[in-house]
Amino acid sequence: MKKYRVLFILAFTVALLLSACSSSNNKTNVKIAEVTRSIFYAPQYVAIEKGFFEEEGLDVELQTTWGGDKTMTALLSDNADIALVGSETSIYVASRGANDPVINFAQLTQTDGTFLVAKEPNENFSWDDLKDSDFLGQRKGGMPQMVGEFVLKQHGIDPHSDLNLIQNVDFANIPSAFTSGTGEYVQLFEPTASKFEKEGNGYIVASFGEESGHVPYTVFMAKKSFLEENQDTAESFTKAIYKAQKFIYDHSAEEVAEIVAPYFEDTELELIVSSVERYRNQGSFAENPLLDQEEWANLKNIMDEAGELPQDIPYEDLVNTEIAEEVMNE
Repeated sequence: MKKYRVLFILAFTVALLLSACSSSNNKTNVKIAEVTRSIFYAPQYVAIEKGFFEEEGLDVELQTTWGGDKTMTALLSDNADIALVGSETSIYVASRGANDPVINFAQLTQTDGTFLVAKEPNENFSWDDLKDSDFLGQRKGGMPQMVGEFVLKQHGIDPHSDLNLIQNVDFANIPSAFTSGTGEYVQLFEPTASKFEKEGNGYIVASFGEESGHVPYTVFMAKKSFLEENQDTAESFTKAIYKAQKFIYDHSAEEVAEIVAPYFEDTELELIVSSVERYRNQGSFAENPLLDQEEWANLKNIMDEAGELPQDIPYEDLVNTEIAEEVMNE
């Protein structure tokens, strides 16, 4: 009898321990698909590494899907709950008459994140230098390419007649194509741009972010049905992002760089620091998750200039401001 009593006590103890472990890990799982891996998204990595998502009861699973089309496919096929991608993708989906439209609910970056990199150093760079050059561009219809064309036109350059625009290289292969000899100029994100400069493979001569103004460049979005069925999760997610946005501007670039360094194992810490500082100084990191109407209008103007605006969809149809406003007012 004593033997059974001991076994019962042991079994009961194990059950309690398992119950405690289960309770402590009782977090809501959220799958995120990011369009690329970039220091441009430093606040997202800070939210993960500093435990801001955990504080809000979330267990996030991050995957990099390399390109707007692949990212949106992941979201629409339910392989991701939330996508971090350019707002233009939500317009493309809505224009095709989606029954469950994709809604922008938390903005992460508010300028273009690319830099114009030249094959050769040029301390006296002029935008006119691009005329008759080979320009390795980004994917047609994507934000980097549309912003690039918008900026070129502002400087009196027709991207389709004044230079040789190369657009047949896959997004993930653009850096290697440039180092292999394709193009005299290219658009690159950080830390790749700074890394190229340090290695002598290219030289930063201009910032598209500084030239194009505020725009909802990369935003967290989800299907309308997800936001309706998981309002608390979306709000908790946005709270974590807002904490990270404030952290980015309240702490040194060195501290931020050390936190996000695990996401860029092949990049020297010094380059991560300079990239964070560059993006922060030009105001690329959004200071809060709210996507405003002026930014939305600028987005549509850029898309229209590029001939890529399929439909003039109102701000109210694809942007949810209630979540961000609720979080910011707490």
